[in-house]
Amino acid sequence: MKQNRREDVQVEAQQHPDLHRLLIEAVRDYAIFALDANGHVLTWNPGAERFKGYKAEEIIGRHFSTFYPEEDVRAGKPDMELVVARREGRFEDEGWRVRKDGTQFWANVVITALRDETGEVFGFGKVTRDLTERHAAHQQAIENARRIAEVEASNRAKSQFLAAMSHELRTPLNAISGYVELLEQGLRGPVNERQLEDLGRIRKSGQHLLGIINDLLNFSRLEAGTVSYDIVDFPVSEALDAVRLMIEPLAAAKSTQVEWPDTPDAVRARADTSKVEQILLNLITNAVKFTPTGGRIEISLPAGDEVRIAVSDNGMGIPGDQLESIFEPFVQVGRTLSSHHEGAGLGLAISRDLARAMGGELTAASEAGEGAVLTLTLPAAK
Repeated sequence: MKQNRREDVQVEAQQHPDLHRLLIEAVRDYAIFALDANGHVLTWNPGAERFKGYKAEEIIGRHFSTFYPEEDVRAGKPDMELVVARREGRFEDEGWRVRKDGTQFWANVVITALRDETGEVFGFGKVTRDLTERHAAHQQAIENARRIAEVEASNRAKSQFLAAMSHELRTPLNAISGYVELLEQGLRGPVNERQLEDLGRIRKSGQHLLGIINDLLNFSRLEAGTVSYDIVDFPVSEALDAVRLMIEPLAAAKSTQVEWPDTPDAVRARADTSKVEQILLNLITNAVKFTPTGGRIEISLPAGDEVRIAVSDNGMGIPGDQLESIFEPFVQVGRTLSSHHEGAGLGLAISRDLARAMGGELTAASEAGEGAVLTLTLPAAK
């Protein structure tokens, strides 16, 4: 059966003596042409015309170095390729080639030596593929990898720097705080009322600096992806109660009314409890800070399939075109050199990153002059 099939194929080939020529002429995805022993073009197929832009009558007889960039011609690359093909039997390369209009394309080139019965080279067959798109994608992948490596190296260096600096800064600040407490308690001698006020300002400034340092350190850890999460099911009331103890003194100092929800234990979220407390502390502290003295803040739990905790205030509000920018690092809406708003502008950026890392979200809604509502959304407990 196989023998009969082979004979049929041979007969069919004999009936089409121009089959090889027709095949080469039909191929349009490859430039296939012959060179003489010195590198002059002898044949030209439609694929070569499509790739390089020359018609057969324009290129036959010209040296194939026409297709190479000037720097390659000056370096003798075309002649070197023929020498290698003559010696080794073939030569393969990838590089830039030039079209008739002067544009370049990235090509895969195979040059094969053609020998007569005596073994002498009488010419060369050349096959060229246009790999410009693949080369561009490869180069883009290399560039992306390089850029990612640079970013990762930069993040590591930044994290290491911030960690070292935070340690170096926190150590003296903690010492300052400790000595202030000693003076306030009168352990170094009597302190009058005005001196106590000054010591209170020193302590407050130190706490403010420590807060900024901690924000910078937390932000660098988030960027570096070194923050770990302990995801558990927990009642939201626990997180709110923990934050309430820290918020009430701040609110009382500004005569700000804070309304807390009556949260049943049945409302349970699935997240990292300490991270949720950190987010809520930041949201409610911001609300106190941006609400005028005697203002009002409300914490509520809107219904939904997910757990949502909304913090609303009647403060200055946020312009509609800046609702997303408040989550950018180092941004504080309405902040100027003369404003009294403290902080590095990292709190909301950190809070949103933490929320998203736990499968939640942090959003803002507001109208300028009418207060703002920031809503923390968390996955519900299973």
